[in-house]
Amino acid sequence: MTEPTGLGMSKVARILMVEDDEDDYILTSDSLEQLDSYQFDIHWVTNPKVAVEKLSQEEFDICLLDFQLGAQSGLDVLRQAIKLGCMTPIIMLTGQDDDNLDKLAQDAGAVDYINKEDISTGRFARAIRYALARNEVASERLERLKAETQNRSKDRFLAHLSHELRTPLTSILGYTELLLQGEKAKESRSELNIILSNGKHLLSLLNDVLDLSKIAADKLELNPSEINLDSFIADVFYLLQINAQDKGLSLVITAPHALPERIRADSTRLRQILINLSYNAIKFTDHGQVAIKLWTEWVEQKELLFFEVADTGIGIPAERLASIFKPFEQVEDIVTRKEGGAGLGLAICTELARRMGGELSVESELGKGSRFRFAIEPGDISDVPRSELHFVKADTNQDNEQYDPLQGRVLVVDDAPDIRQLVQKICDGFGLQVVTAENGLQAVQMCNESLSLDTPFTLVLMDIHMPVLGGRQAIAQIREAGFTAPVIALTAAALKGVKRSLMDIGFSDVLHKPINKKALYQCMSMHLAAQESGEQIDEVEPHILLVEDDVDAAEVSKLLLESLGAKVTLAFTGAECLAVLQSSLPVCKILLDLHLPDTDGLSLAAQIRTISPELEIVVVSGAQIEASQLSALNISRSLLKPLNLSTLQSLID
Repeated sequence: MTEPTGLGMSKVARILMVEDDEDDYILTSDSLEQLDSYQFDIHWVTNPKVAVEKLSQEEFDICLLDFQLGAQSGLDVLRQAIKLGCMTPIIMLTGQDDDNLDKLAQDAGAVDYINKEDISTGRFARAIRYALARNEVASERLERLKAETQNRSKDRFLAHLSHELRTPLTSILGYTELLLQGEKAKESRSELNIILSNGKHLLSLLNDVLDLSKIAADKLELNPSEINLDSFIADVFYLLQINAQDKGLSLVITAPHALPERIRADSTRLRQILINLSYNAIKFTDHGQVAIKLWTEWVEQKELLFFEVADTGIGIPAERLASIFKPFEQVEDIVTRKEGGAGLGLAICTELARRMGGELSVESELGKGSRFRFAIEPGDISDVPRSELHFVKADTNQDNEQYDPLQGRVLVVDDAPDIRQLVQKICDGFGLQVVTAENGLQAVQMCNESLSLDTPFTLVLMDIHMPVLGGRQAIAQIREAGFTAPVIALTAAALKGVKRSLMDIGFSDVLHKPINKKALYQCMSMHLAAQESGEQIDEVEPHILLVEDDVDAAEVSKLLLESLGAKVTLAFTGAECLAVLQSSLPVCKILLDLHLPDTDGLSLAAQIRTISPELEIVVVSGAQIEASQLSALNISRSLLKPLNLSTLQSLID
């Protein structure tokens, strides 16, 4: 209501004066004009009914109400206004000096009671200033409450929107992936790929809009934890490598010096920044390479961890460099039409980098490429051991585990020298004799030679994507030549759920990159033991209880899991879930939706813990779940809808 009229000027206050005596009106108006801190816009009414109507409209900063309005008492006006919800401060004026009237006015809701004889005194001025100040405080509080209410409503709306959009996306993306896997829709593969691509794009936009909304409301929270840097970089590298290979680009990750083995940061948000920048680099580069560089550097007495993503792509015009970090901005309209995107990614990355202790910057030359750089605070790394990158996924729970020695002669086949060397060192540590080959053709020749010399390899570890001759072609030639020892596929392409198809063409098992030492040992020891005993290995199907109330989402998730070799039982309510757990069904994992018709997922998780304290629970939701809520229930992790093959593959590996 009150608002400043300019720097150094008094404020304007709207006053409703309810007074039936013109002389008293003039006297009161004159006294108000003597208050130099305010200018008053006075509205004078004499009729009690009109006064109530005016007060109900809440257009005034203060009301001066005469106690006696002809035959009617001002108390009646006061009580009616308060009953209608009037929040305007009301000061009762009277020509009588009566303590009982003062009490009646205060009880009825007046903020003060003043004798008209005091209108020209300091008491009147103080009462006016107090009432106006009180009104300003009340107005500010009301506005703050309105803003908080709007924010809460917005949060609830966004959470509901996220859930409602992600659930149908589960069906859209899931059934599309299943159709692309099968033989039923060969003639429609092109159209299905378009549906899948656009569905993923829609999901990406949804994630970006929700992130941007959290940033705007200052509700984007970071969850720092200890990160094994080598494992983290390995995950990012293998995820991006497939996209780079699809475009014929070289993806390179370098570090000019040894890096801390462990840092402390929010791994999800750091991955989001790095993948967004790298994916953009791949998207806008048609030939050459994308290079990711890491190093540490002291800045203002802090050792920061720097990341740089450089490409040989189209570059960015100098006049557009500043604007690309703003929401809904892209390099130019032609780029937007060609590559798509809402231009939210860089705006989000900029804010994430800032919240992680650094900033995002760019250098670019049109037609020659771009170089994005950002830094984060990695925690106290002064005493952390430092080493070169090895691209090995760490198993933090088994760092010191001792493995029983294995016996045998193993052939390791991989076109990447660093991966080849890594697997060789791991196998050496298992006590195995190791020979290496850099492509499928060499592997075929070496296997044939080992057969002719009657010294066949005990086991082969073979990459799928290699130059000269790939793993799929190599396994066919090796098996055709009579090689019967186990051949285990190593692949980064977990996205397609290819385990069954690889085993159908002759592979004995499949391991996904990045290499997990424990998983490699378990797989190799199982096949070596079976080979020695002559037993046939029966593939163990995981038993997963999927709890989801949306029938379409449940069915497609079940089909996706079954396509990856899992055995799945469905429950559509919390009661059905508990009934399954109390049956004889061997459940090793629960995939639990948080929105169920008879209970919420977190309450159900607490009940599950009383039945099966050690059972792995993975919650599924359309919105992010706070880490503290998951930790309290010993829940291993949460997944955002929609679920896809890549996400589900990680559950059963």
